[in-house]
Amino acid sequence: YSYSTLIAMAISSSPDKRMTLREIYTWISSTFPQTYSMSQADGKGWQNTVRHNLSLNKYFIKAPREHLE
Repeated sequence: YSYSTLIAMAISSSPDKRMTLREIYTWISSTFPQTYSMSQADGKGWQNTVRHNLSLNKYFIKAPREHLE
């Protein structure tokens, strides 16, 4: 899958169709653990690519965080 597809799959899996960056990382690494590790050494490259795709792809919209009261 492409990174934009992985991100879309992650967000689509969420009940409210929105996720934080950390939630996207967690979903990708738990869904594809042998390919995408969260360890310090292995995780940096693909995590940078996820951030890059989120910032450049107009399909993804940055939303303000909802604060719990």
